[in-house]
Amino acid sequence: MSSTARPLVIATAFASSLVVGLLVLFWAMGGVSKVTQPAAIGGPFQLTDQNGKAVTEASLKGKPTLIFFGYTHCPDVCPTSLFEMSEVLRAMGKDADKVNAVFISVDPERDTPATMKDYLSSFDPHLEGLSGDPAETAKVITSYRVYAKKVPTKDGDYTMDHTALIYLMDRDGRFVSPFNLKRTPEEAAADLKKYL
Repeated sequence: MSSTARPLVIATAFASSLVVGLLVLFWAMGGVSKVTQPAAIGGPFQLTDQNGKAVTEASLKGKPTLIFFGYTHCPDVCPTSLFEMSEVLRAMGKDADKVNAVFISVDPERDTPATMKDYLSSFDPHLEGLSGDPAETAKVITSYRVYAKKVPTKDGDYTMDHTALIYLMDRDGRFVSPFNLKRTPEEAAADLKKYL
């Protein structure tokens, strides 16, 4: 064997043994059946909108949906996020009618449909506010993997710690990804239009 061919033979043998070793390891770990699937986000719910109408996850199908979880007594994150969502909807023009924009309350004690209606009057009219009883609220919080916790304040009142993501769901109600609002409304609107 020539001195130039020897390193090539060694490298080929090493690469072959590495591939075989990896295949054996993959097989030993169960192959494809053990590959973790992404966590399911979303699921069945029945809530009430700000006009007193029942809304389910099926009601949202057929259009891409932006969902934000928050509460009406939120001092900063919620109004800021809803304002940013409103700006995206404005930037979409007539295409805003082809999108669901949903604000789901994590505070069933205070956020009645009437409270939601009054609160949302400050934002884009496409925004739909959903609330429900504590059991249904807990169910939707769990199915969307939202963190929400009541935090008592010194004055005897309370605030809510909660996840502050905007969820983008496709037309079939499947989770796509968190939706980024930290860009211009026009950029976000152009991105959202891809899912129409």
